[in-house]
Amino acid sequence: MDKYCHFIYSPYEAIHCYLPLTTFSSLSLCSIVMHPHKDLLVSCGEDRVWKMVGLPKGNVLLTGLGHTDWLSNCCFHPSGNKLATSSGDTTVKLWDLSKGNCILTFEGHTHAIWSCTWHSCGDFVASSSLDTTSKIWDVNSERCRYTLYGHTDSVNSIEFFPYSNTLLTGSADKSLSIWDARTVS
Repeated sequence: MDKYCHFIYSPYEAIHCYLPLTTFSSLSLCSIVMHPHKDLLVSCGEDRVWKMVGLPKGNVLLTGLGHTDWLSNCCFHPSGNKLATSSGDTTVKLWDLSKGNCILTFEGHTHAIWSCTWHSCGDFVASSSLDTTSKIWDVNSERCRYTLYGHTDSVNSIEFFPYSNTLLTGSADKSLSIWDARTVS
């Protein structure tokens, strides 16, 4: 077996992985995200650490440690200067990427958080949790602005529509919900 990944997308051609990072993490990776403006990626996973990697060489440029349980998801601020991470420790943390330090921790979920996402304006982060709720966090006031109720099982994913106040949540209750963040009470 060779060291390269092969993706077959037609019977006649294959896409080859040019940088297999097989020793990238000692434990399972849960999320990867590309920087919005640079050739960088961030990964996070069960080792409780996020890593920023330069491409195409794959060199680790920055790491962040601060969560007390596995990291489920990571996402870049629209400008690319901050990172949000969600975790099994029930928190969302915001990181300053110029230094790699945690600048804000949001607490309020009662069970593991599966996913997080930035609003395109950069002033809000949303999170989804095993506790059947989603939350919209206000970065400027450093508090939870809204808690979204309605799912009857774990809320596994969350995403803002680009340049919109519309929010999507997907749940283990087999439903997809569409929310207008301006009218949530």
